[in-house]
Amino acid sequence: MQETILYLDNVTVSFDGFKAIDNLSLYVKTNELRCIIGPNGAGKTTMMDIITGRTRPDTGKVIFGANTDLTILTEAEIANLGIGRKFQKPTVFVNHTVTENLTLALEKQKRVFENLFFKLSAEQFEMIEKVLEQISLVPERHDLAGELSHGQKQWLEIGMLLMQNPKVLLVDEPVAGMTQQESENTAALLTDLAKNHSVVVVEHDMNFVRSIANENKVTVLHQGAVLAEGTMEAIQNNKNVKEVYLGY
Repeated sequence: MQETILYLDNVTVSFDGFKAIDNLSLYVKTNELRCIIGPNGAGKTTMMDIITGRTRPDTGKVIFGANTDLTILTEAEIANLGIGRKFQKPTVFVNHTVTENLTLALEKQKRVFENLFFKLSAEQFEMIEKVLEQISLVPERHDLAGELSHGQKQWLEIGMLLMQNPKVLLVDEPVAGMTQQESENTAALLTDLAKNHSVVVVEHDMNFVRSIANENKVTVLHQGAVLAEGTMEAIQNNKNVKEVYLGY
């Protein structure tokens, strides 16, 4: 049986009287690929902000692993525990090569640029090679990140997270602005990553969600709470979801 790696328990957060998250409870299992969908303002981004420590909830707990409450930890502490987040807009070092970006992600010292050319251990070199293959950027390894396509920059940022060996990956709208081929490659990448990581994907592109959901659980958020959960087929046939989100 898969173990639960991330659990939100009756989480609520308000901004100026508006409940962005309203008694939200959900759990993610180890090596699960979970899609989170919902209309604008449903609370998807706020939920990820809470998980990563950017926003403190008013009530509730966010449990990671066996019993670690993330709501009392800093963003850095949460990241060091093994929770990585990729924002919608890729943030890579455009004036450095693909390999250098991965190296910078590996090297955690504050003065990373001064330590960019430190000697890699055999294990670190092997890890970079593995990640380059995972994100399909082996041919571009010596190219400047700024020269990559939009989709390739997204993959590179995912690769930079993988260099931290995260247990959970939070991925925000990964295919926004991508070509059809890039979207298909991203679907394959995220599906592959879920073999060894828990992957939570927030996405508006329903065709993309269908391509990766398969029999995995899809969660629909509405007004800061879970409206429905289940397979993509069940979600598409849910009356409430049709009215609130799918528009038919």
